[in-house]
Amino acid sequence: MTRLTFLGTGTSQGVPMIGCGCEVCRSGDNRDKRLRASAFVEYGGLKILVDAGPDFRYQMLRAGISHLDAILLTHNHKDHTGGLDDVRAFNYLEGLPAEIYCEEYVEESLRKEYSYAFSEKKYPGAPEWHIHHIDEKPFTVYPNDGAGDRLVWISGKGYVHTGNMTTHTEDAISTGNRSGAVEVIPIRGMHYRLPVLGFRFGNIAYCTDMNYIPEKEFCKLHGLEHFVINCVKRGHHISHFSLEEAVATAEKVGARHSWLTHLSHQLPRYDELCRELPQGILPAYDGLVIEG
Repeated sequence: MTRLTFLGTGTSQGVPMIGCGCEVCRSGDNRDKRLRASAFVEYGGLKILVDAGPDFRYQMLRAGISHLDAILLTHNHKDHTGGLDDVRAFNYLEGLPAEIYCEEYVEESLRKEYSYAFSEKKYPGAPEWHIHHIDEKPFTVYPNDGAGDRLVWISGKGYVHTGNMTTHTEDAISTGNRSGAVEVIPIRGMHYRLPVLGFRFGNIAYCTDMNYIPEKEFCKLHGLEHFVINCVKRGHHISHFSLEEAVATAEKVGARHSWLTHLSHQLPRYDELCRELPQGILPAYDGLVIEG
């Protein structure tokens, strides 16, 4: 059984948008109040986060999440990576680095955005990450239980690593025969000209920030219980599926249930949008839990 909790279902600006007085932004329905897009997946006993945007801290507190085995990044945009500094709380309380899985170009972006986290001589308390490179091939996620590395905090000096700090290689993902591992299937998509990844966890697939999925990727989406796809507004958008395109893609995938995420205030209020969607396709909302 796989369980996915929508931590955020809004666009890069969230809903309500700062300074906007439209009907959707003024809605009293909590399902119209959307943090930046992120999902928490409980899969094979592991706790996996997909994307850590600017609302990461509040999302962890609101959902009562106290441990993460892995953080999977779909791409490098700030609304999906802007909260990574806040893994410091997990570092300190658990004595574990955060295990981050992303494409190589995403790491290169993180090195610019968070240069202090990669310094040879770190500022005490800077976030501690292990970064694992992934691509379009299925990959294995292991429990973040300290078997590879543990952190010991020394006041005024920072963390001392007491284990294996191997990173950036295939060995960092697949060494050993540790129990509790799960396989994740990446789904390649395009976000305008930027390659991004969605992920399949058993019978649930989560795809955000796409406006194109190559034909060869659809075989990875057969037999789903739940399919999650992004949708910003009606009509053409340069880097996201439109409402019409998202519905057509969901119908092509043919999952039992399909859910729209990364929704903007340019779409109708939640209850109105539900009424106009085909059977089996619904807008997701923050806090929604699906199981498959």
